[in-house]
Amino acid sequence: MMRGGIARTARRALSGSSSSQHRRSRFVSFSQAAQTTEQENDRPRMPAFAYSPPPYAGPSSAEIIAKRQQFLSPSMFYFYKQPLNVVEGKMQYLYDDSGKRYLDGFGGIATVCCGHCHPDVVAAIVDQTRRLQHSTILYLNPAIADFAEALASKLPGDLNVVFFTNSGTEANELAMMIARLYTGCHDIISLRNAYHGNAAGTMGATAQSNWKFNIVQTGVHHALNPDPYRGVFGSDGEKYARDVQELIEFGTSGNVAGFISEAIQGVGGIIELAPGYLPAVYSSIRKAGGLCIADEVQAGYARTGSHFWGFESHGVVPDIVTMAKGIGNGIPLGAVVTTSKIAEVLTRRSYFNTFGGNPVCTAAGHAVLKVIEKENLQENAHVVGSHLKDRLTSLMDKYEIIGDVRGRGLLLGVELVTDRKLKTPAKAETLHVMEQMKDLGLLIGKGGYYGNVFRITPPLCITKEDADFLVDVMDYTLSKM
Repeated sequence: MMRGGIARTARRALSGSSSSQHRRSRFVSFSQAAQTTEQENDRPRMPAFAYSPPPYAGPSSAEIIAKRQQFLSPSMFYFYKQPLNVVEGKMQYLYDDSGKRYLDGFGGIATVCCGHCHPDVVAAIVDQTRRLQHSTILYLNPAIADFAEALASKLPGDLNVVFFTNSGTEANELAMMIARLYTGCHDIISLRNAYHGNAAGTMGATAQSNWKFNIVQTGVHHALNPDPYRGVFGSDGEKYARDVQELIEFGTSGNVAGFISEAIQGVGGIIELAPGYLPAVYSSIRKAGGLCIADEVQAGYARTGSHFWGFESHGVVPDIVTMAKGIGNGIPLGAVVTTSKIAEVLTRRSYFNTFGGNPVCTAAGHAVLKVIEKENLQENAHVVGSHLKDRLTSLMDKYEIIGDVRGRGLLLGVELVTDRKLKTPAKAETLHVMEQMKDLGLLIGKGGYYGNVFRITPPLCITKEDADFLVDVMDYTLSKM
């Protein structure tokens, strides 16, 4: 009896212990689940959007990567540890092969201005393609002439002669050649930290070792970059401008072909040139017989919001303007615009571009211009961009890692540093934050010589709610570091 009672008591005790452990285990599981739910509820929510993509039935990411490695240039690279397989786009959003939606805060490198697959642009492309996909500019076609007229109307002064190209690199190559032909001089001045393309001439004007191969590059002088954040003279544009004057006096014959610059450096890390710089430099260049070239590949086409062209915010009028990217909303299209007098130099020989002025591309370009005007996208870039910049700037009070917030409209940069005083680039941290933000549904770019600047260049159709989501995602990600 005693032994049986002890056994029963022991079994009850063991059973009670097991039940207690089970309850604790369940409690831990419930706690972990609650914590996970709380974290998910704490995550920023993307604004609602009335579209769901059809199921994707194409090749997997692994299959695409394998083909890229086998058949494409090894120089090609991609963002993220697990590259994104983007299969569809609608306005300011992109969708991957699983159907997940992302806010496109990079716009295909400041290229998608109207929005992905904007119906008006798609309709213009399809309509023109059905009628005539390509002929040659040796025959007449209204598409190229109509777009050239509309584009010229957006430029100041006598800038009304258009040459169409296929890219920004081509446009800048042509602009530099025109300047050299017109002036009879060879020397071009560009800025340190600049990026103007990767062909023979534009690589010379590009001034970052990251983008330059060891090939012969002659006739280009690189002036001090008027960088208000890292530059030696801070925001004093006139002090930087003296360096250009000294380059003319001590590095050339005293006469130059021209000067090329962006109003806001894109690849260079969204660097807005110091105030007072461009007027002083343009004066020096013109006194030396040179032409002033405005590279508007990224800063142009309403992206800065306050003006249609980036150079306008500096109160200058260039002799040549180059553009690409946003001009076609993703269609391969670029252009050089100059005066009729300067344009005459190309009649000395035959200048021809097989695809420059292709009817499909120019029809798309004209549609883009109409959408920008019809939907007031420049105003939207100003309003939403100002709101976005204010909110990004407010994050600097919370996170020491943010060294600078800069730019204009929807061409914005956020520079990360490990030490604000020393401005030490936070390159690894930038990559980490980008990865985390991608997982939360936000895509943005990076740039700058050190690769530590977030480049925020979304389609110009984004809303304030999208802008808030973008900042909330960055805030959430930085808070978890």
